[in-house]
Amino acid sequence: MPLQARDLEPAIPLWPGLRGGCPLLVNHSENHTFRIDAPGGDSFMLRVHRPDYQSLANIESELAWLAALQRDTDLPIPDPVPGEDGRLLQFFSTPRGETRHAVLFRFIAGAEPVPDDDLVPLFGTLGGYAARLHRHAMSWRRPAGFVRQAWTAQSILDENGLWGDWRLAPGVDGGVRPVLDRLDGELRRRLSAYGMGRERYGLIHADMRLGNLLVDKGRVSLIDFDDCGLCWFGYDFAAAISFYETRADLPALRAAWLDAYWAERPLAEEDAAALDSMVMLRRMALLAWIGSHGETALAQSHAAGFAEGTARLAERYLGGSFW
Repeated sequence: MPLQARDLEPAIPLWPGLRGGCPLLVNHSENHTFRIDAPGGDSFMLRVHRPDYQSLANIESELAWLAALQRDTDLPIPDPVPGEDGRLLQFFSTPRGETRHAVLFRFIAGAEPVPDDDLVPLFGTLGGYAARLHRHAMSWRRPAGFVRQAWTAQSILDENGLWGDWRLAPGVDGGVRPVLDRLDGELRRRLSAYGMGRERYGLIHADMRLGNLLVDKGRVSLIDFDDCGLCWFGYDFAAAISFYETRADLPALRAAWLDAYWAERPLAEEDAAALDSMVMLRRMALLAWIGSHGETALAQSHAAGFAEGTARLAERYLGGSFW
């Protein structure tokens, strides 16, 4: 059952200036996100973490990268707010007796992009953002104790995958299962051959989908670093088209993303060619996520036909005609 505003009563006093603010739930997927308009006129977003998803060290590592990005770049990203005790990561106990991690961010104006819009210009922006993130990650000296999950073929495709087991997702039966079994094996083979060299694998955002973008008067802000981790750099393109991998304009989105990326950071032709594997790996991650997060509105909205669509994409990928 999703958290309600009343569940946050013990959390509000943890940050200066929030007393008297009324929380409004705006999103529930991995975490709960509440908007809080403070009596003083400022607005904030409170992220309440899902229990047993990210560890204390994982969250603190995410916040360390955010702080470094804010210091070293001008990327439009979330700005965490310290609590009364000076710490960014806070804890509170809900009236239900649950202990939750929570982080408060300054409000960022904007709206989520609409899938029916012309997304080509937006993907040009995202390609540039991704390149700058990756360039920073390659040069940044991570602090002691830094730990984030690794998004690999094994951690996504194995039965105990980070987002669950794709084999248990709705629709994975009949003629779909054999196709996805072949895809599973081929992804492991190709990604193993591709390798994890420093120029192609490192710290990434890992969830640059439309739902994690805010557009305000042409300014695109990138939010929600909760899934950042180690992965192939090209996976940030795959995450950007999450749930919309069957779009007819996918080649145009790919071209816009690559052109902007190349303008910021060198990318080998082999890396560009690997984007089809990244798209299919992300699609399998989403399939597993839909199966393990059936209680969320996002999973419910995409569940019907998602496995079948994945199988159709897999047939194109396996047949060598993906783009």
